[in-house]
Amino acid sequence: MSTAAEKFGSMVFDESVMKERLPKETFKQLQRTMKDGRSLDINIANVVANAMKDWAIEKGVTHYTHWFQPMTGITAEKHDSFISPDVDGKVIMEFSGKELVQGEPDASSFPSGGLRATFEARGYTAWDPTAYAFIKNGVLCIPTAFCSYSGHALDKKTPLLRSMQAINRQALRVVHLFGNEDVKSVKTTVGPEQEYFLVDKKYYEERKDLIYTGRTLFGAPAPKGQELEDHYFGTIKSRVQAYMKELNEELWKLGILAKTEHNEVAPAQHELAPIFTTTNIATDHNQLMMELMQRIAKKHDLVCLLHEKPFEGINGSGKHNNWSISTDTGINLLEPGDTPSENAQFLLFLCAVIKAVDEYQDLLRLSAASAGNDHRLGANEAPPAVISMFLGDELTEILKAIENEESYDGKEKELMRVGVHVLPKFPKDSTDRNRTSPFAFTGNKFEFRMLGSSASISGPNVILNTAVAEELKQFADILESADDFETALHDLIRDTIRDHKRIIFNGNGYDDAWLEEAEKRGLLNLRTTPDALPCFLHEKNVKLFTSHKVFSEEEMQSRYEIMMENYVKVLHIEALTMAEMAERDILPAVSGYAHSLTDTVLAKRSLGAEIDTSYEYSTVKKISSLTASAYEKLETLKRVVSEAGTISDFEKEAFYYRDMVIPAMDALRGDMDLLETMTDTSVWPFPTYGKLLFGII
Repeated sequence: MSTAAEKFGSMVFDESVMKERLPKETFKQLQRTMKDGRSLDINIANVVANAMKDWAIEKGVTHYTHWFQPMTGITAEKHDSFISPDVDGKVIMEFSGKELVQGEPDASSFPSGGLRATFEARGYTAWDPTAYAFIKNGVLCIPTAFCSYSGHALDKKTPLLRSMQAINRQALRVVHLFGNEDVKSVKTTVGPEQEYFLVDKKYYEERKDLIYTGRTLFGAPAPKGQELEDHYFGTIKSRVQAYMKELNEELWKLGILAKTEHNEVAPAQHELAPIFTTTNIATDHNQLMMELMQRIAKKHDLVCLLHEKPFEGINGSGKHNNWSISTDTGINLLEPGDTPSENAQFLLFLCAVIKAVDEYQDLLRLSAASAGNDHRLGANEAPPAVISMFLGDELTEILKAIENEESYDGKEKELMRVGVHVLPKFPKDSTDRNRTSPFAFTGNKFEFRMLGSSASISGPNVILNTAVAEELKQFADILESADDFETALHDLIRDTIRDHKRIIFNGNGYDDAWLEEAEKRGLLNLRTTPDALPCFLHEKNVKLFTSHKVFSEEEMQSRYEIMMENYVKVLHIEALTMAEMAERDILPAVSGYAHSLTDTVLAKRSLGAEIDTSYEYSTVKKISSLTASAYEKLETLKRVVSEAGTISDFEKEAFYYRDMVIPAMDALRGDMDLLETMTDTSVWPFPTYGKLLFGII
């Protein structure tokens, strides 16, 4: 039996495989290409492609695909075989450098937000040599970017790579100012913690809402929920453990650093966390992780739910984006050092993040916006919709001392000056973590906690990278032209803290008093997706992305339209599903049950007036009243959905769904969930919350 170490990366065409199979000079040139982001020489590409093909064939592979991430938020692939006709009527297995480097998958039906017309079928995939090829489901997968004939990004990978280049350029300017000339590149790293639910497949298949929307649109609470907190970190059930074991093994084969697994707070909820890696790779890995979680679950007669709020009344699922910045020499730029210079550098990068989060809080909020995540944010199970930063008491006090040019904690007699004083040594985890904070410092990284569980982590990290790149650019511009570097550095850090301290909040984000305080501070409270998304096109944000060449204005407009339209489409599907379940399943079942109760009342009374029919009579009366109310609300829902279809402006349509369709859905659900509590379980047409949440034994 192979060990975990032997399995790890066994399905990846990684550096060790390249070193073994490529000529020495080819390997060196490919490494330079990967490190410097240069285009690949076709002769080198041919050698790499042939080696890659031979390696894959030895593992039983017959097809390859350019694996890309369109703006649907999931991954896409078109499979081509290696076979080519030979002169004797047979076939040979071929794979050229051209096929490795570029593909033309058509892919005209993916959302483009107007960047390409449907009849313009040309969409191109281009190999991302910074990401290793891998074998999945017996197919050689080549990670690629996806763009239009005109060069517009049609995917989530291209802007991410651009944002990584942007922060690399500006961070290098800053670290070189501190004398770190040996640093050749700076990269952001991410470790995304993934929450999810598991339900029994047989119950899932009986729920139209789970099948069509990923969440339950109806469902009365089970007698037990999460109130005993006995599921959190509890013993993992054998069936779930078997699933986790296979999932880990498949992830390890793909080089994915799956590390931590445990039961989460809600019943049937779990979490899987990887070790951090370069942001580009982490994004690829998270997409693969979500795909494998769902596919492997079915092999165990389970279904993995990645919706942000599959069940009403218990915690939903998020994804914590642990983000940091590191140099190629191994220095974490968000970790305090041992010398005054290292600490001054840490403080400057910390201030860049503080300033970025304050100035671009709208972008960070919209990066986590979706119809599903609107159910989580601000619901005492996830951070509020207001962006703030948690730094911990000790670091906050240090910043306060710098701002006021005072000594820190009485340890220094003279004024505290950056570059002269050594920061008091404090451990990475000098304060408790704050689970209510959207953006929390955790020793050497920031944990962005607002993301929804089904989201691609690309969008939030594009924004983080670009926003911090802009602040570092401004800092470098000031410091490079300063006559006295140390004085300019001190003033810059002090002024940044003074100007942007409003974003720092170490208290309870669930407390209503915080929302009032946040408003006084001038922080944004963008409660819903339609509130947040228009901020994307604000002038300062367009300037941010275009100046760093992460997005063009056309690409920003397209993404705005896609996000708004996605919000509408998701709610439209949910509303139609809800109406169908109510009209074709629940109301007929309840009506039939009421009829049986009525027959019972009549039968009992026929036997004598002294026979008690209070239960049946009272129940049928309540059910009849609720049924009439539910039917009226069903008709209202159908009407408002129909009216939504007449709105041609996608922005107005999104707000209409928020203000009219969602309340109509909530009203209908209220009646239906009450009806469930009164109806015979053998008659109710769908598995209950009790079965869904506690059905895995």
